[in-house]
Amino acid sequence: MARRLPLSAWSLLSAVLALGALAAWPVDRQWLDWQGLHGDWPYRAFTAAFVHWTPRHLAANLAGCAVLAWLGHTAQLGRRAALAWAVAWPLSVAALALRPEITAFGGLSGVLHAGVAVAVIELVLTRRGRERWIGLAIGIGLVLKIAGESPLGPALQQVEGWDGMPVVPLAHLAGAVLGAGLTVVFIGVSIGVRGYHRRRPA
Repeated sequence: MARRLPLSAWSLLSAVLALGALAAWPVDRQWLDWQGLHGDWPYRAFTAAFVHWTPRHLAANLAGCAVLAWLGHTAQLGRRAALAWAVAWPLSVAALALRPEITAFGGLSGVLHAGVAVAVIELVLTRRGRERWIGLAIGIGLVLKIAGESPLGPALQQVEGWDGMPVVPLAHLAGAVLGAGLTVVFIGVSIGVRGYHRRRPA
């Protein structure tokens, strides 16, 4: 009998994001997308990530989910990393309230940038040798990508190749900052908890 591989929390979250996007594709987007801080914004902070405006938009983010699932599996990212990514998910969408002119938003891009940042911080702060260098390389690439998008410029930007769909670079910046910050906090908490248990008398 073939041995089943356990599904990690990181892989499970990657699958939830991808399957949620697929399930939301035929649904009326007005019930799911981000529409600012109105009465129903809490649930939209989650569901907006599942909304995609064009087939290319959906395909690109599904590919991003697959890449992050592979990265998490290869780097053996644990529950702490998955938790940081999960918490960054709604926060990266809610951060768009900083720009009230963003009246509608959908897509996984901010959440995916958060996942990359989580992986980078985990590799840089908790690993050694080759893994740490890989984390640094990915982190540099992430910073350069976001900086090149002018995330603090116009809230909605037209980018060639996206079939007229405006891009929201602030979502990428918010996701990366929140993913990195939450991971640093969770690593610090983990270190503190381990230190407490070592000092605690038997």
